[in-house]
Amino acid sequence: MLEHTETILEQALLLSPKDRATLVEKLLASLDQPDLAIDCLWAKEAEDRISAYEAGELKAISAEEVFKKYKKK
Repeated sequence: MLEHTETILEQALLLSPKDRATLVEKLLASLDQPDLAIDCLWAKEAEDRISAYEAGELKAISAEEVFKKYKKK
């Protein structure tokens, strides 16, 4: 661990349990940020699939069929 990280950890451990819990929540939330570039790529992929389906280029497969196929493997 880096020296300044150790210092922060030592200070955090001096906090009350409630304050440590709040700190943990905020630290975890900071790691769970959406990646807008990936979100945009998935949105485009979904739109492309819908367009292909509506144009008759893709057929729909029920969830039951999909699960059955992968359960066999």
